[in-house]
Amino acid sequence: MVNVITKADALHSLKPNSIWVLRGGVVEWLDEVQTEPTTSDIATEVTRLQAVYDSQLYARTRKAKYDLLNQDEMRYDDLVNNTTTWRDGIAAIKAAHPKP
Repeated sequence: MVNVITKADALHSLKPNSIWVLRGGVVEWLDEVQTEPTTSDIATEVTRLQAVYDSQLYARTRKAKYDLLNQDEMRYDDLVNNTTTWRDGIAAIKAAHPKP
C-alpha cells in the first residue's frame, strides 16, 4: 500500500490542538502545555494510522462504486416495476469488495 499517513497526521492524532510547525520533516514544538511526542511515538502512530487506513480499503472502494449508481432512481424504478435492480447492484458491489 502507498503510505498516505504523514507525520502531521500522527501529531494531530497524538496531541490534538497542540501548537507546532513542521519544516522539512522536522518538528518545531511550540506548545507550552502539551509535551512533545518522541520520534518513536510519532513513527509508531504513523504506522498505526496507516494500518487503520489500509484496513478500510474495501469501504473506500465500495463507496466509490456506490456513488456511481443512481440509487434513488433505482429504488424508485424497483418500487414501480416490482424489480430488485438496486438490491442486486448493492449485493454485487459487496460481493466484489467483501469486508476482510
